[in-house]
Amino acid sequence: MIVRTLQQAEQNGRKIISPDGNWDSTRMLLKDDQMGFSFHITTIYKGADFAMHYQNHLESVYCISGEGEVETVADGKVYPIKPGTLYILDKHDQHFLRAFSEMKMACVFNPPLSGSEVHNAEGAYELEADALDL
Repeated sequence: MIVRTLQQAEQNGRKIISPDGNWDSTRMLLKDDQMGFSFHITTIYKGADFAMHYQNHLESVYCISGEGEVETVADGKVYPIKPGTLYILDKHDQHFLRAFSEMKMACVFNPPLSGSEVHNAEGAYELEADALDL
């Protein structure tokens, strides 16, 4: 059994801050845990408005707190995000995420992240990144 607290994960180097200043993500469960997916608690900062396109991963995102919206590029649809909303990027959907207030999100990635990933120029995570030395 694996047991971790958010505070422990943050203190043990699992908190990654985006270089562009839009988010931070504490990686609670990673590839090395051998569960087949990774689990993150991510904070999207108020006023963030950025593009993502997870070409190598599928992601599910559950909003714990805050409000914003997600817009799919393919069809221009805009979906409001508020506490209790789950959105699922099941087709590697290219999208924009906008935070009207600070948003706390629970995120699951498949395949799992190694730990140190940040978005590349296309708004994706690379398939293989260096694992965190935890």
